[in-house]
Amino acid sequence: MSKIIELFGNSKNKFGLDWKVVVYNQHCPYLHKRCIKVRKSQPDISIGTCSVMYGKKPRPIIICPHRMLERKQVFTDCLHLLTTHEPGNELHVMSEVSIPGGNVDYFLVSALNNKVRDFVGIELQTLDTTGTVWPERQRLLEELGVPLEDRQSESKKTFGMNWKMTAKTILIQLHHKIETFEGINKKLVLVIQDCFLDYIQREFNFSHVSHQAKLGDSMHIHAYRMNTQADQSLRLALDSRLSTDVDGIARCLRLQAEASVELEQIVKTLESKISANILFTPV
Repeated sequence: MSKIIELFGNSKNKFGLDWKVVVYNQHCPYLHKRCIKVRKSQPDISIGTCSVMYGKKPRPIIICPHRMLERKQVFTDCLHLLTTHEPGNELHVMSEVSIPGGNVDYFLVSALNNKVRDFVGIELQTLDTTGTVWPERQRLLEELGVPLEDRQSESKKTFGMNWKMTAKTILIQLHHKIETFEGINKKLVLVIQDCFLDYIQREFNFSHVSHQAKLGDSMHIHAYRMNTQADQSLRLALDSRLSTDVDGIARCLRLQAEASVELEQIVKTLESKISANILFTPV
């Protein structure tokens, strides 16, 4: 049985799907366009793998960050961090914003008359894999009765989870970025899965991190679990919220925190991106 449990945003156990159509369309319901995860050797083929069943005690693990965009819930769960947002302001979601310290996946912005009133940065991090998931993907298609164009379902190649490198990489990136946010009195949110948070807390120094998120902290962590629904689909649900600050992230990595930067540079970048196309409309 294949370890892939979601393909192109659909649970393999969901009732009533025409899988031949799903695979042919290659549509990502979270990006509202073709899945951008493609094979290097065949760029016209989208891989479409969202999550897998993995571990000694197997559980659903998300391997594509766009899977975290379900229902736009991760943005809704950050609304309370827009502390100067007021009724009448528009909400915008914009992606891939460059700031001192690196790119941020998303910004949730409160704006009035195209002027930024408040914002929160949002980073999505899922587990990176090692090896290849393609044979597992092809085995799933075989199980679902979708014709295959290769014999990779018979391959013995497999994949693993790169827990350590994923964790270390994201914490180092956060250390650089949170200096910027804390220096301008804004919030940065890391969105991860509950199992990844469990790993980070075991492997890094998290004893000082507040498990009851404090609004005044600059660094927030939102962890989500995967719940199975009546139709066998999987649904994201907020599981826990933690918070800390720049010194806290440095302590996680046993580093010294450094100085921050000015607000104007980020505001200028955000205002240049405001348009009707990025209006945030909760589902």
